[in-house]
Amino acid sequence: MNFKIKNKIIGDNSPVFIVAELSANHLQKYNNAVQLIKKAKECGADAVKLQTFTPDTITLNCSNRYFQIKHGKIRRGKTLYELYKEAFTPWEWHVGLKKTAEDLGMIFFSTPFDRTAVDFLEKIKVPLYKIASFEITDIPLVEYIASKGKPVIMSTGIAMLDDINLAVKACRGKGNKKIALLKCTSEYPPAFEDVNLNTIPDMKKRLKTVVGLSDHTLGISVPIAAVAMGVKIIEKHFILDRKMGSPDAGFSLEPDEFKSMVRAVREAEKAMGKVTYNLSKNIKKIREYSRSLFVVKDIKEGDEFTEENIRSIRPGNGLAPKYLKDILGKKAAVNLTKGSPLKWKYIYKKAGKSKGF
Repeated sequence: MNFKIKNKIIGDNSPVFIVAELSANHLQKYNNAVQLIKKAKECGADAVKLQTFTPDTITLNCSNRYFQIKHGKIRRGKTLYELYKEAFTPWEWHVGLKKTAEDLGMIFFSTPFDRTAVDFLEKIKVPLYKIASFEITDIPLVEYIASKGKPVIMSTGIAMLDDINLAVKACRGKGNKKIALLKCTSEYPPAFEDVNLNTIPDMKKRLKTVVGLSDHTLGISVPIAAVAMGVKIIEKHFILDRKMGSPDAGFSLEPDEFKSMVRAVREAEKAMGKVTYNLSKNIKKIREYSRSLFVVKDIKEGDEFTEENIRSIRPGNGLAPKYLKDILGKKAAVNLTKGSPLKWKYIYKKAGKSKGF
């Protein structure tokens, strides 16, 4: 299960694709957005992602109870329109930001929230699309995005299994099999016990797609743990300084934190390795210091081996400790000094007869 985005393979046997989500963290200042992209590159991100909407394309300017935000510590008390007016990225920025990212060798893409946003992103030739978890149930939009033939990454934060199945089926129904699903918990931030990373391998098995993580938790422990669960995409909100106070500041990583996450993810990838019981060259050398049978008191030829004159100790130059019971009671074929590793050639097979086994 994999697909290609420009020169990057996303999927099994490939490095984790790390995405810096800019969201509203530019505070609607173009220079902030540019600096975010440059810092993301310095921190090791493979891609930067925007969100392409306006308040009017995503909701209504209405303040009745249906449009009031009632959940979450950060956003509660605002209307949806107020939130999105504060959070949207001006569309006229996209071309310049895309060039900034691509000049740095990064992949630039976005989350469209309606057809007009998809059409706009098609014009500027983004190489893939993200579908936000709150849009995964909008099957006509999912189908329209999938019909463009580009890879589709979908967050699953508010989706139940039936919703996810339906969205994946919608993509495949348009002939698009380049699909990734992101395990996501749509709280800002969520409690760690609500993240449920054990869903990741099950999701991969059930849906047969590339699987990743869109993470809103505080810190970097969840993305690192997710690598061990098999994720191949990690998306994390990125901000220059949380004190800037954007709507997403509270669950976004600052540059030093993001850089630490990238480093830890790359280390975790290396540590995952492969299934093997073989020893590396270094470990084989170190194994020489494991336990073996040694002479611990001087022994004369013909003396009997006992627990007083041979023992299992470190290092590992003698016979393996598993042979101790076989050797006890047998007799020495030569004189042996304390500190000598025990060898088969030093042992009579039977008392008074030929040496060795």
